Amino acid sequence: MKPELKREALRVEPISTFLDRRKAPVSPVTRAGNMIFVAGLPPFDPDTGEIADVPIERQSELIMEQMKLCLQTAGASLDKVMKCNVYCTSTKHFAAFNAVYACYFPHDPPARIFVCTPEWFGPFDVEIDCIAMM
Repeated sequence: MKPELKREALRVEPISTFLDRRKAPVSPVTRAGNMIFVAGLPPFDPDTGEIADVPIERQSELIMEQMKLCLQTAGASLDKVMKCNVYCTSTKHFAAFNAVYACYFPHDPPARIFVCTPEWFGPFDVEIDCIAMM
């Protein structure tokens, strides 16, 4: 009989504190066995914890840096990412987003989907979640 995999929710600072302030019922990253799941998060300003009202390029950088931090906290890295889901408010951001994304995955990028969503609850245009392996 295989042992049951237990889900482990990890705190990632300062992201967890930013989520706590908003009373968001979400963990930035969870781990079970050798699998890691990073939640989609808004582009938090790392200094203030507020959602950064900045151009799509900077939003994308902030989110990729948050994803990288979540992966590191869980014991992985960007080169262990298997799949990303990108949610964006408009296809007009596709090229600018891809330019930033390619900097973080310069070789053998993970599988990915880019989905347009009509609106968010805040002043941002993009959100990314991912699945990685340890």
